[in-house]
Amino acid sequence: MKLSQLPYRRIPGFLFILLICFSFNFPQALAQGSKKGNEFAELSQRLIRDGFDPEKINTLFSSEKIFFTPGDVSLFFIHSESNLDYDQFLAAKPIEKAREHMKIHQGTLDQAEKKYGVDKTVIAAILLVETQLGDYLGKRTVFNTLSTMAALTDDNLKELVWKSIPKNKKPKREKFERKVKTRSQWGYQELKALIKYTNREKIAPESIKGSYAGAMGIPQFMPSNALRLAKDGNNDDKVDLFSHADAISSVANFLSHHGWKPGISRQRQHEVLFQYNHSNYYVDTLLKISDKLKEG
Repeated sequence: MKLSQLPYRRIPGFLFILLICFSFNFPQALAQGSKKGNEFAELSQRLIRDGFDPEKINTLFSSEKIFFTPGDVSLFFIHSESNLDYDQFLAAKPIEKAREHMKIHQGTLDQAEKKYGVDKTVIAAILLVETQLGDYLGKRTVFNTLSTMAALTDDNLKELVWKSIPKNKKPKREKFERKVKTRSQWGYQELKALIKYTNREKIAPESIKGSYAGAMGIPQFMPSNALRLAKDGNNDDKVDLFSHADAISSVANFLSHHGWKPGISRQRQHEVLFQYNHSNYYVDTLLKISDKLKEG
């Protein structure tokens, strides 16, 4: 019998209140995650077995800020690139915003273009599409997102994510299972990179906010790219992807690493930009934005 069907006259007042509170709060707790529980016990031991400092790992996972977030991660399994409206960034207002950004950060962009050989209008285009030039950075704790994804090797935790997906948006179960299998391993590798990156930069891992997929900063780098390809653009001996100077240099280095060179063909530009986001629609939009910025 459902809770709503229980004859309330038979339930003592205090118990009735508790049951009602539970019925309203449980779905929210399921979607957002709970600060209690031991969902990451196996994950933390796995990290320790892979060489991470036991004291640091245990301290990190005991923090109240670290918890399982099935509702957030469920978005990863219903996301569709085809549903995104990248054309919105070709309108006059965002293009003007990008031009203004280029004026403000002209020195940094010129330096990055000279050092890495990457067109500065393309750098600006990426930052515009990714986070509207830093205005929309994401509100989810990246560490929680990646830890939750990595922990989905546990069938019980996987089931919580499945239940968090709205019924009208659930993929086929077989597709969900296949994606969990590949993405849980991907999440674990990104989690390890995040820990290494934050250790290197002396950043509290739980302090970094980002997208539902774990991308972070103005350029929306995944931790593995932050660890390998992010650069210090303002010479303060830190690599901070929430800094415009570092974001610009990091994007330039990423594209240079993947083969961008001055004078490369349009087709080759497309191939390099595809490494940033595997979407032809995304890449076509970036190149159109770049063309518009050159006009001004």
